[in-house]
Amino acid sequence: MKNLMTTAQSTVAMRRWRTPGIVTLAAMVAFATLGPASAAKQARQAAEAVAQREAGEPIMAIVSIKSQQVTFYDADGWIMRAPVSTGTTGRETPAGIFAIVEKDKDHRSTMYDDAWMPNMQRITWNGIALHGGPLPGYAASHGCVRMPFGFAENLFDKTNIGMRVIISPNDAAPVDFTHPSLFVPKREAIAAAPGRIDKLSAEAEEATRAADETKKAAAAAAKEAASLPQSLRKLEQQKARADAELAFADKTLANAKIDQTRAKAEELKQKAAAKAADATTQLDAAKAAAQPKRDAVAATKEAAKVAATKKADAVKAATDAKLALEPVSVYISRSTQKLYVRRNTHKPAPDGGGEVFDTSIEVPVTIRNPDQPLGTHIFTAMAKTDAGLRWSVVTIESGDDAKTALDRITIPQEVWDRIGPTALPRSSIIISDEPLSAETNYRTEFVAVLSNHPQGGFITRKPTAPSMDIASDDGWDNGGNNFGFFFQQRDPYAQPVNPRRQRGQYPYYQSTQPMQRSWW
Repeated sequence: MKNLMTTAQSTVAMRRWRTPGIVTLAAMVAFATLGPASAAKQARQAAEAVAQREAGEPIMAIVSIKSQQVTFYDADGWIMRAPVSTGTTGRETPAGIFAIVEKDKDHRSTMYDDAWMPNMQRITWNGIALHGGPLPGYAASHGCVRMPFGFAENLFDKTNIGMRVIISPNDAAPVDFTHPSLFVPKREAIAAAPGRIDKLSAEAEEATRAADETKKAAAAAAKEAASLPQSLRKLEQQKARADAELAFADKTLANAKIDQTRAKAEELKQKAAAKAADATTQLDAAKAAAQPKRDAVAATKEAAKVAATKKADAVKAATDAKLALEPVSVYISRSTQKLYVRRNTHKPAPDGGGEVFDTSIEVPVTIRNPDQPLGTHIFTAMAKTDAGLRWSVVTIESGDDAKTALDRITIPQEVWDRIGPTALPRSSIIISDEPLSAETNYRTEFVAVLSNHPQGGFITRKPTAPSMDIASDDGWDNGGNNFGFFFQQRDPYAQPVNPRRQRGQYPYYQSTQPMQRSWW
């Protein structure tokens, strides 16, 4: 009876989430072109299903390469699932940790002859995405995750930029989890956050005004002093000529042999001496008058520099205060022995496409027995509780169990003290043996791939971290959005072309930023 009910519910769900005409046509085409054997494979695939309850906002999606299925979860469990078609042999969908970085309702491929990829939700900038597509019943894509057309369409408006997408080699699901190292928010810190934001925002505005004023003053002083070098050079040249005339007069007087010649030479010398004295007086006066102007230029320039630094610090403090009320993501890599922190700023990327992620914390961590694998575990804050947060864990690569892996890591307490008190649902902590993928850049959440699993889907795709303008104190290209100081230009490392690279043998994300010692 239970199985019959499940089948009936699945049938209702399929009708509810599909666009019938499109899906039926896709199935007919698959049967006609692929034959009975492929149709049989398709028949054995898991059906689309929707949980029989009111669904909340999706927190994560888990794609099982083994089962060719995707399942979406909200705070209370699974809410939607459907069959998928991942990458075929040689173009395998890379297993690992991703997040949605861009959405396009009617996407056309720039790589595959303008192929239609409706309801595209990108998870890497080099072209891996979730989208609607034909499902033959087995892995058949070039690296993307195809979903049923109707399912992809109904899903599209339910997800947000930054939602975690986990691609697992095998079946995986979130399991409730507790551990003393997980964030424990403080109500008083969350309650005080809005007031702190207002205070720091006001200070940032005042610092910005002061920086603008000192910058204008420095520009005016520099403009006033701009003519000084030319004026002084002219007076110095006049003095040099007068000194030369006086020297000539002295020589003429010394060589005079008769009284008449001597008298004319004496008169010439007196005139030359007066001219030289006047030139000296003018030059000395000009130099004396120029010195205060030069001092003003130096003083206003230094004041502008100090004000610009105060502005940057104040803007960063205000921005950090605002980010403190965003879900926070932490990535701990055994490979690099570092901890990375990211938050979505919700600012559009300056070069178009996606949103900017803050990357201002990157610190070393201590891992006990660092030569032993940790595995890859994703801990996610699913919902608020009376005690703080309810957590789950998803494990997609074997190593230590999740608890033991957390036990082995010593995290800088100052990081936890700054992040933990305002942690919100959808915050996460990822532990992995892997470094961050080269696809990780300023407009992605964390991207990490399991290096001992096929990555053929990256073969024809180049890394996409674009060249960035180094920001001025006014933000990107003087655009004034005040997020420019988070990022430095970094080189895009190539993705692997061998579909079966082993761990440590492929390029990965390398920050060019200096180690940060300022905290939220």
